[in-house]
Amino acid sequence: MDFDPFLFLNLWDDISKVGSAIMQPLYWAVSGLIVLAHRLWSPLFGTDSGVTWALSIVVLTIIVRGLMMPLYAKQLNSSRAMQSLQPKIQALQQKYGSDRERLGQETMKLYKDEGVSPTSSCLPMLIQLPIFWGLYRVLYGAAQGQARGTFFVNNPDLVESLRHARLFGAQLSGTFLPMSDGFGATQILALIMIIMMTGLLFFQQLHMMRRNMPPTAFEGPMGQQQKMMLYMMPAMYIFIGPQIPIGVLVYWIISNLWTFVQQYVIIRNYPTPNTPAYVEWEERMVAKGKDPKEIERARANKARKGGNGKGQVATREVKGKDSGEQPTVSRQQVNRQTVRRSVDGKQVIQRQQVQHSSRAARKKKK
Repeated sequence: MDFDPFLFLNLWDDISKVGSAIMQPLYWAVSGLIVLAHRLWSPLFGTDSGVTWALSIVVLTIIVRGLMMPLYAKQLNSSRAMQSLQPKIQALQQKYGSDRERLGQETMKLYKDEGVSPTSSCLPMLIQLPIFWGLYRVLYGAAQGQARGTFFVNNPDLVESLRHARLFGAQLSGTFLPMSDGFGATQILALIMIIMMTGLLFFQQLHMMRRNMPPTAFEGPMGQQQKMMLYMMPAMYIFIGPQIPIGVLVYWIISNLWTFVQQYVIIRNYPTPNTPAYVEWEERMVAKGKDPKEIERARANKARKGGNGKGQVATREVKGKDSGEQPTVSRQQVNRQTVRRSVDGKQVIQRQQVQHSSRAARKKKK
C-alpha cells in the first residue's frame, strides 16, 4: 500500500480538531478567570496597563494552583502509602526475584490487600498536564493576538489590549528573540525573567536533592542521572525562554515560585524517610512529645481504601489460657499467617485469615 500524504494530512487535521474541541472547556475557564481578574485590577491601574495584565496573570496562576492543592494532597498520601510498603516489596523481590511473573502477581496482590494503588501518585500529574497546556495556549495566543476561549473571543478589544500592554517599558507579548527592533526594554525584562525562572527551577531541584532524597539515591547510574537532571532541566529554560512571550514568562515564574514554596512546606512537614529533612522532622516531633512512627503509620493508612479499612490494625483483649493476663489479639487482612510473640510481657496473637485444611488432611491427622 502506497503512502498517501494527503490522507495523512487530513487525518492529522481531524486529530487536531478533536484535540481543540477537548481543550475548549479549559480555554473557556482560563479566559474567564483572566478577564475577571483584569476587571478587578482595571480601576486601580487602567484597562490597558501592563501592570493590570501582569497582576491578572498572577491571580490566574494563584487560583489554578490553589485548585490543584487537593491533587497534590492525594499525590502526597499515595506516596506515603507506597513508602510504607517498601519493606514488604523488598521481601517479595528477594523471595521471587528470579520469577518475574510471580513477583508481579504477588506485588499486585499486596497492593490490593493494603488498599494502595501504585498509579494514584501519577494521576495528579496526568490531570495537571492539560490544565497547564490550556493556560499556556490561552496566554500565548492572547500575546500573539489570537483569541482562545469564549471570553477573549467575545472581547477582541481585550486581546488587543493584552497584546500591546507594556510592563516597565517592555511589551507583554514581546520575546527576547527575534530582536526585530533591536535590543531594548523587552529584551532586558525577558532576560531578567528567564534568569529568574531558571534559577528558581535550579534551587528547587537542589533543595529537593539535598533535603529530601536518601544517600542511596545518588549511587550508581540512577544517581548520576539525578545529578545530570539538576542542570539539564534548568538549561531547557535557557533554550526555550527567549522564544516565550513575557506574559507567559510571568505565569511560569509565579508557578515555579509557588512550587518552590509548596515543596519547602511539604519537605518540612512530610519528609521522605532516611533523608536529612526526615531526621530533623523526627527531632521536632519528639521534642513536641509525639511519636514519629505513629504519625507515619497514620499518614500511610490515610491513603488506603476506606481510611479504616485494610491494613489497619484493630485490637481487642481476650483472656489467655496459661496466664491470668489478657493477651492482645490483633487482626489484619494482610496475609494468612498466625503469629504468636511476646510484647511487654503480654501474649500477642496476630490472626489475619483462617487457613482451612482439606478433608483429606484432617483424616490423615486422625
